[in-house]
Amino acid sequence: MSKKVKICFVVPETLQQDLKERIVCDGYSLKGKSQWVAEAVERLLQLDSYIDLVKVNDEMHGFEKCESVLLDRGLKRKLDESIIHVRKKYPDIEGVQSRIMRTAILQRLL
Repeated sequence: MSKKVKICFVVPETLQQDLKERIVCDGYSLKGKSQWVAEAVERLLQLDSYIDLVKVNDEMHGFEKCESVLLDRGLKRKLDESIIHVRKKYPDIEGVQSRIMRTAILQRLL
């Protein structure tokens, strides 16, 4: 089994609540949160427009809750590459990893 990497990111409390409810509704246990979020990240990174979606996510405020998930190393590598792509297009953006994670969760919730 490949090693997992722990990723921490901040989310608004409402998004955290929506996430927990949706994970259960989708038939995952709360221990399945990492898998649900990993699938959301995979889906997001497959979209041609993901960089712009991450930029739009810029408008979110109130990041009072910290979430953490375990991602496999392959997905973490993809995430690291996507951070570079976002920064190339939007060099002034801060907290790119958290933004990508929030955007992925939001897109899957929609």
